[in-house]
Parts: sequence; structure tokens; C-alpha cells
Amino acid sequence: MNEGALPKDDSDSNLPGRVDESNAAYFEPEIESKSKGKSLAIFSIVFVLVTASVFAYYFLNQSEIDSQILDNTGFKTLEEKMVNHYGVGEFGSEHAHAALAVFVNGDQLDFSHPQFQIQSKYIHFENDNPYLIHKHATNVPLDMLFASFGLKITEDCIELSYKIDAEQHCVDRDNSISFLVNGESIPNINLYELRHNDRILISFGDLELISEQLEHLEGLEIHDVPKVNKIVPGKDIFI
Repeated sequence: MNEGALPKDDSDSNLPGRVDESNAAYFEPEIESKSKGKSLAIFSIVFVLVTASVFAYYFLNQSEIDSQILDNTGFKTLEEKMVNHYGVGEFGSEHAHAALAVFVNGDQLDFSHPQFQIQSKYIHFENDNPYLIHKHATNVPLDMLFASFGLKITEDCIELSYKIDAEQHCVDRDNSISFLVNGESIPNINLYELRHNDRILISFGDLELISEQLEHLEGLEIHDVPKVNKIVPGKDIFI
């Protein structure tokens, strides 16, 4: 064929530049559009499947999840946690009174202030009395009384957490800590469950002061527990 002769095929594709133009200009946008549409469709399907799985899991396990939420101790008050921990009986299942004296370096703590009064319904001070404990249920240890107003007691320390600047007093070579119930030493005062007419001494400091503190404790009046008068409802009689 002569160099100057025209190609026999009169198609536009044989003209200079027409091959590139036809492929790039017409087919590439269509391919790109299809690719984006496919990706979007896949993403939508995955999203629907994940969402459906989450909701299916919740509805299939709803009772168990709700139970865990209700049992979560983070939603409970300190007293509720302690009631569960110690197996405290129903309010009113027992009523007992006891005298408590706490001495720190010879000074008696005064529990007559409002911050110490009726801070727990199960065990508390009341009527501005600075020493008389009222217990209103079974299985209530002294730990619940102390925790209700911020008194922390261990075998080595007494911490007055209820003060703005918490005071901690710990055993050293000059100071000791003693727990006595009715004159008898016990190792763990927190777990002790008082009985009616108990006299409880907690003493930090000089051991030589204990006899004097016990004498003071013996002089405190312990009120009788009121009994309901079955003949006249609403009236109390004392024994």
C-alpha cells in the first residue's frame, strides 16, 4: 500500500488519537462508577450484618444482661453492699442496745453530733446520745456502724476519716490499741456483733489509761429495749 493511501477501514477508531479517546473517555468513568457502587454495597451489607448481630445478641440475652445490671454493686449504696456482704436480717428482726466508748490518746470521741446520728437504719446512735448503740437487725457487725460515718479501725490503726483532715493514729512503741467487750479482749472489733447490754471499749494510746476508761464505761446507762404492748397497739412498755 502506498504511503499516501488512506486505510481501507473507514472506522473512526482508525483515525489518529481515536483509540485512546474511545477507551479513556467512554469506558473508564463507567468502570470507576461500578467499582464505587460495589464497595458501597459491600459496606452496607457488612454494616447491616454487624448491627443485626448486636441486636440479636442483646435480645437473646436480654434477661441475663438486665440481671447483671441490677446486680452490679456499683449501683448500690455502701449500706446495701454491706447488708449483702454480712447477710444482715430484715429491719426489726432484732433490737439491742450497747454502750460504746472510743478513746484516742485519752480523749473520748463524742458521737452526739448530727454527723454520727442515725447514719444507718440497722445500727446507729440516736436522740443525740453520744455512746448508746441501737441495733435493729440480726447479723449486724460493728463495722457497719463505723462505716456509716467514716470511722476506720484496723488491728493497728484508728483513722478518723470523717474529719476534713483525716487523722490516723497507728500503733508504735509508745502507743497501743485495745478492743474490749465487757472487759474481755477481742482480736477484731469490726466483726463483733453486739448483744444487748454489752459494754464496748476501743482505746488507742497509753495502756495505763484503760482501767480508768473501763470504769467510765461501766458508769454509762444502757436503756432497756422497748417491747410492743399487745393490749394497747401503738404503745410501748419497757422491761
